[in-house]
Amino acid sequence: MADKDGAEIPAPNAWKELGLEPALLAAVRRVGFDAPTDIQREIIPLALQGRDVLGQARTGTGKTAAFALPTLQRLTPGAGLQALVLVPTRELATQVHEHVQRLAVEKPVRTVVVLGGRRMKEQIARLRRNPELVIGTPGRVLDLMRRGLLDLAGVRIAILDEVDRMLDIGFRDDIRRILKEITAPHQTIFVSATIDEEIRKLARTFMHDPAEVNVSGDMLTVESIRHGFVSVHPDDKFDTLLGLLRHEQPKLAIVFTNTRHAARRIAQRLRKAGVNCREIHGDLVQSRRDRVMASFREQRTQVLVATDLLSRGLDVMEITHIVNYDVPEDPSAYVHRIGRTARMGQTGYAVTFVTPEEGKLLTEIEKLINREIEKFDAPWLVKRTPLATPEAPAPPASFSTPPPLVVPSRLLQARLRDQTLEAYGLRPVPRTLGSRFRSPRRFRR
Repeated sequence: MADKDGAEIPAPNAWKELGLEPALLAAVRRVGFDAPTDIQREIIPLALQGRDVLGQARTGTGKTAAFALPTLQRLTPGAGLQALVLVPTRELATQVHEHVQRLAVEKPVRTVVVLGGRRMKEQIARLRRNPELVIGTPGRVLDLMRRGLLDLAGVRIAILDEVDRMLDIGFRDDIRRILKEITAPHQTIFVSATIDEEIRKLARTFMHDPAEVNVSGDMLTVESIRHGFVSVHPDDKFDTLLGLLRHEQPKLAIVFTNTRHAARRIAQRLRKAGVNCREIHGDLVQSRRDRVMASFREQRTQVLVATDLLSRGLDVMEITHIVNYDVPEDPSAYVHRIGRTARMGQTGYAVTFVTPEEGKLLTEIEKLINREIEKFDAPWLVKRTPLATPEAPAPPASFSTPPPLVVPSRLLQARLRDQTLEAYGLRPVPRTLGSRFRSPRRFRR
């Protein structure tokens, strides 16, 4: 295999031992993969054999390449749609598509990404070119199926990325409808960073004698991430965040919130404070979400305030800091959030703001990741001084004689005012509060 200048590209032996063909070995070298990760080393040979695989590995360890490389090798150019990749978010669908295209640069196969928020006409036009691989979100895939524009009957490889999210209550029925349309014998590959026993049992109902691969061990988080928490009062969260950003000066940072409203509010306050910041959440139209992500990837935006929309699959190597402004209500979301940093062996820093009411959520996270989370005592942390206990008033010296009744002067003036009116033969008309503000009654004719 030769590069653009005609020079031979040496195939990496570690990748060659996995059984990959020369075209994919050349693509691996161009992308810059030095050696396969544990999840790639385990999944690729099994997938090349056609086995069903349920794979679990920590975030940032190359799960996309683990299923993309064997899938590309098993595709037959010109034979129509043969593989389907389902992902939970539009951003992840776009990222997986871009990743697959880089790996397929030496393969004569066509890939199409289908997702909501973009023009249906363009996606339909690409589907009519008979692509071999479709990557999409469940909603748009179902829409195209109902229109009769996407036939899955002949699909031979079905892949679910972030399978725990795909098989939760929100997506479960859609996934069943989609996989039910695949009538030909097919291979299934499900991968994620967090797979509990319930998801494992449910995933096996869609698979045939799957090989289970778990290279995460007892630790779901990457060792190269220094992550911890700080105890903070709810009213001091923003000042603490601002102090962190000014003290740490991150290259790229993501601030995670639990709600869209919080993401908007925090981003607005950060911009007023002079921080180069933008927000991204589900309320934004897709075109704007694409612009925000492009700005962040190109490092024109330093801080991104986001909901869990970006907690899965976002692969930006330059992210150095993750801030959980809100403790995630789902403990597995913590693993995915902090996994946006320290990608592919790099180092990262993640901190969670914990209020007194959120202590139980932190405990649930520690149970999931099987380790105690470090408590940070950072110089940027806003600490409240304890309030002084007010002294009790001294009791009166004697209770024998009650103090004289003091009548306020304003009441005396009001009494004198009434006496003056009576001297002139005028008496005030008693009024209720409502009569003073009631507008004159009008009668319809």
